[in-house]
Amino acid sequence: MHSVAVLAFDNVSPFHLSVPTLVFGRVGVGGRAPYRVDVCAERPGALSTPAGFDINVEYGLEVFERADTVVIPSWPIGDAISDDLRAGLHSAHARGARIVGLCLGSVAVAASGLADGREVTTHWSAAADLARAYPAVQVRADRLWSDLGDIVTSAGVAAALDCCLHLVRRDFGSREATQLARVLVTAPHRSGSQAQYIPIAVPDAADDDPIEHAMVWARTHLGDPIDLDGWSAVALMSRRTFTRHFRERTGSSPQQWLLHQRADRARLLLESTTDTMDRIATETGFGTAVSLRHHFHRILGTSPAAHRAMFQAAPGPQSTSANLDSSIAS
Repeated sequence: MHSVAVLAFDNVSPFHLSVPTLVFGRVGVGGRAPYRVDVCAERPGALSTPAGFDINVEYGLEVFERADTVVIPSWPIGDAISDDLRAGLHSAHARGARIVGLCLGSVAVAASGLADGREVTTHWSAAADLARAYPAVQVRADRLWSDLGDIVTSAGVAAALDCCLHLVRRDFGSREATQLARVLVTAPHRSGSQAQYIPIAVPDAADDDPIEHAMVWARTHLGDPIDLDGWSAVALMSRRTFTRHFRERTGSSPQQWLLHQRADRARLLLESTTDTMDRIATETGFGTAVSLRHHFHRILGTSPAAHRAMFQAAPGPQSTSANLDSSIAS
């Protein structure tokens, strides 16, 4: 059983604390619960929350000694971490435990020194302050999460849920993560960056967003050739205006965003179907298996074949792309 230690602290947000306990506490593989989740604190007992109620924590940092994953769900920005907490994180990490900082939990990860010379992700509003406070850490405000294998950090609030589902997918496969996402009524995998959430000037009519309309259209036509002139016409914009507004909205060029959407669709088909590489390349708009392999490796850092092999041990029958969409919709 994979042991997860979730750190609580005084004035902890109940929502942030509930995300890892809800996700890892709800997973069931083959009729068993593969995660053991323990909430702990530096000083066990009653802890306050900003929600007007207290929580009682039974365990102390000794839980770190048996944890396979240690989760820090947010952190009071500007607060230092204690010597005991730093030592506990270093000891768990040295033993092979995965250290996860959700939202402002990346502040505690950075303060521990475990991410020196490496990158962390955090809520976009705290990125500049975190970078100034810990110059040895590269802070990325353009990602929903960052997975370095041993160190995992996420952006804020909903991205913490995305990150935890990603870890379930990594530990037990796409099928388990997708089933859990259905129970939680959330997307099993959300692509993109925080750039689309950083405040920028937006049209007054929030329900009439031409860029969002164009993004939705592209996602439903990934298997078709999409040229920039035709795509910008969907948004009723010139090519130049569309490119500028798209970059302001997403932090990426339309072409790069489209490649990432196609790679993500290919990832889902590789995990969930037995389709050939040529068919997946056609379904996702890459055209050829050679193009699929090139872009998949460049974006996801692995080959399509290696990615599929990683999920072949997942329980249950696989489907084909012909019934994948109806299966997800159900």
